[in-house]
Amino acid sequence: MSAVLAVVLAVVLAAGCLVLLPFSMRPAIVTGPPWRGALVVAGLLVPLVGVALLALAAGPLEGLLLGVVVAAMLVAAAAGGSPMATGVLRLADPAAARANEGVALERAGSGSALRPGAPAGASPLPVVATLSAPGLLRGGATLGLLERVATFGTLAVGSPEGIAVVLAVKGLGRFGELKVPAAPERFMIGTFASVLWACACWAVVVAALA
Repeated sequence: MSAVLAVVLAVVLAAGCLVLLPFSMRPAIVTGPPWRGALVVAGLLVPLVGVALLALAAGPLEGLLLGVVVAAMLVAAAAGGSPMATGVLRLADPAAARANEGVALERAGSGSALRPGAPAGASPLPVVATLSAPGLLRGGATLGLLERVATFGTLAVGSPEGIAVVLAVKGLGRFGELKVPAAPERFMIGTFASVLWACACWAVVVAALA
């Protein structure tokens, strides 16, 4: 019974990650209030831990059940890392409240924004480069998805050192953009959240094999 529940919960988690994925890619989503980030993080971690505990209780999974769990965890790792990283960035971004007050955030490092309620012609406020500014480190969702698939794959083939290669390649590709204010912090927080999520998904597979 525990094995069936583990498989069902794994499939539900993978489906939920696929549903959340397009929302996490929308620029307006990343400027939401921090409590939403907490809900996303908890909503992903709780079922993941549940799958791991049920798999451990069921003993080693085999055949079709194991295959479904592995496939579900691969989907969850690839699709769920983006909502997870977005949720963590919301929690880590002290300027999120400023965005919610109506200050327009433009592309990081350029432009300006008027004070909320200020008349036309008033002195603009400089744009604040926040961790969750929509224009900061664009393309991160796609890179993150590939990063998580590569991370999951390196663990699956028994070569965890491959994670260092993945991170090195990503860092080199982003090197020029990391000079923008708040970009290094966003890069590190988002990358760690993404990679740790992929590793946690693989840990569930290990639990299913234990």
